[in-house]
Amino acid sequence: MSETLIQSAAGKLGIPIKTINSVHKLFSDGATIPFIARYRKEVTGGLDEVILQRIESTFAEINELEKRRDFIKSTIREQNRLTDQLEQALDRAADLTTLEDLYLPYKKKRKTRATVAREMGLEPLADQLWKQDNSDPKIIAKSFITAEIKSVDEALSGASDILAEHIAELPWVRQSLRNDYQRHGTLKSTVIKSKEKEGIKYSDYFSTEEKIARCPSHRLLAILRGENEGILRTQIAVDEERSLYHIKRKIIRQNNRYHSFLENVIEESFKRLIAPSLENETKNFFKEKADKVAIDIFAQNLRQLLLAPPVGEKNILAIDPGFRTGCKLVVLNRQGDLLFNSTIFPNPPQNEVRKSVEIINELCGKFEIEAIAIGNGTAGRETMDLIKQNSLTSNPEIFLVNESGASIYSASDVAREEFPDYDVTVRGAVSIGRRLMDPLAELVKIDPKSIGVGQYQHDVNQRSLQESLENTVSSCVNLVGVNLNTASKHLLQHISGLGITLAQNIVDYRKDNGPFRERKELLNVPRLGAKVYEQCAGFLRIRNGKNPLDNTGVHPESYPLVDQMARDLNTRVTDLIENSDYRKKIDLKNYITEKTGLPTLKDIISELDKPGLDPRGKAKVFEFHQGIKSIDDLEIGMQVPGLVTNNTKFGSFVNIGVKQDGLIHISQTGGETLYLDDQILVKILDVDIARNRINLKFLERII
Repeated sequence: MSETLIQSAAGKLGIPIKTINSVHKLFSDGATIPFIARYRKEVTGGLDEVILQRIESTFAEINELEKRRDFIKSTIREQNRLTDQLEQALDRAADLTTLEDLYLPYKKKRKTRATVAREMGLEPLADQLWKQDNSDPKIIAKSFITAEIKSVDEALSGASDILAEHIAELPWVRQSLRNDYQRHGTLKSTVIKSKEKEGIKYSDYFSTEEKIARCPSHRLLAILRGENEGILRTQIAVDEERSLYHIKRKIIRQNNRYHSFLENVIEESFKRLIAPSLENETKNFFKEKADKVAIDIFAQNLRQLLLAPPVGEKNILAIDPGFRTGCKLVVLNRQGDLLFNSTIFPNPPQNEVRKSVEIINELCGKFEIEAIAIGNGTAGRETMDLIKQNSLTSNPEIFLVNESGASIYSASDVAREEFPDYDVTVRGAVSIGRRLMDPLAELVKIDPKSIGVGQYQHDVNQRSLQESLENTVSSCVNLVGVNLNTASKHLLQHISGLGITLAQNIVDYRKDNGPFRERKELLNVPRLGAKVYEQCAGFLRIRNGKNPLDNTGVHPESYPLVDQMARDLNTRVTDLIENSDYRKKIDLKNYITEKTGLPTLKDIISELDKPGLDPRGKAKVFEFHQGIKSIDDLEIGMQVPGLVTNNTKFGSFVNIGVKQDGLIHISQTGGETLYLDDQILVKILDVDIARNRINLKFLERII
């Protein structure tokens, strides 16, 4: 990337050129965002992943802009129409919109009314009329009458078509009207006749209008979805008289014979050519903004779900609940291996409560069950209550687990590969149990879009959504780190520098050679070279390995530094980790070098303080209000516990144990930021049984 483009990126982002240069060099050398954010803080000035992703996106945008600029200049040059003035204007264009405005007159067009008029030889007439001299337009037009152009009116009409297209392609005209549409455009939505019943869920938008600039992102996406489904008709309108006033003043000279003619041409250009184009452009402009909001919220929700506290390595009894088809049971050992599966029928219509409890008790004793995971879908609350009401002898902890996407996993190639001899019901129960054990390790096997923690995921730009969610998964996996000797290939592939092929190679190497004993053994894995090792090693953990630092986030490149710290204290690295008194004696200033500054040194000490500690904490048991089973049990003013299940731009959805999630509108959060799986106390504000809606108010977090 040239120095000019580096300067452009620095200007857009408000980041020093030196820092942008450093980040660009790191990217060019193959460094990943998680690696740069974690291990190159001195180089970047401590930029976090969010800013690094913004820099990466800006680089991509600039490259796209430059490719488009080169193409446009080349195309116009081939037409022998690239003047010095136009080339300078193209070089100054700072965004794609400006670039495309400049290119518009030179684009190849399908046949238009203007091209037909040109073919009839009316362009010279249009040029004369544009000059607005003192001649009479009708007299000028007479000389253009031919066998094909039979009258003055026909000649003037053809010239009008040429001038209308010319005006529509003037960059300053488009920009002026573009500003009007974006600042003052009114979005109107109406229901298509005869679609009222079919589109009842869009009834709020059957007859609405508001400034599109003020339309909340979720509302805009809902309206556009209604339009795509053939329920709604939308329009973006501006005040034509106000919008065209300054354009007319700039184009039409005062007190001349062309005033009325050109005024009509400008109005025709606006209605027929400019308005439809800018209406679509404006809709897309705000759709992109709404997409970004929706994608950001989806990514935030996904991050919270992926980083949900695990229960850890425990013997798990997992239950995929159901009514008629029963509850599928599976037993998993502490490594997540499937040991046993069966089906019980404790719920209607069979109601085999005693038999079901006996089976669960027997399994809890036989397999030393430490925790029970129950899916939160159909019959989840009923199954959980049943188990709690019939005390189990081993007294395991009981958890309700978010099962969104479990059915997607159970029918996937990944599940078939893991459990070729079991049906989808067993695989689904296994997924529920493993989610409790380690949400991150299990959820990475599912397409993030299937997890169900976003809104309008099918309406937004799919490429942008996929990229954002993949970045989120990668960020979470690298933040937590993975156990090199137990991680699946699905988890490993998200580690910095790896990918699908190298993840499989690591698994194959582990299978053939046994557990890794130290990080540097990774260099023996086929196709895993020094550069990849640099990127991935710090995020891979080895428990009880040869080097205690291999179970920390300390990067191997810093091992000599830690060794030196230990030598200076006349002790071993193991003692340095186990005894905080040694660490307190370290003066970090003594270890600053050209490559290693205080940020990295502080990170090293932080890792020595908590080797192998999972940053996600531990899962907590949750209890619903025992007196509430359905929406009919709710009363306004009740205070009940709930679990946050989804966050949106307008509020948070909360499971209070009655099938239908309630909504805490953004105005009822008390300014608190709520996270997925937050255990909170809420107040019932309103219950609409007919529409199955519950309005809530946030009171406090349950500690």
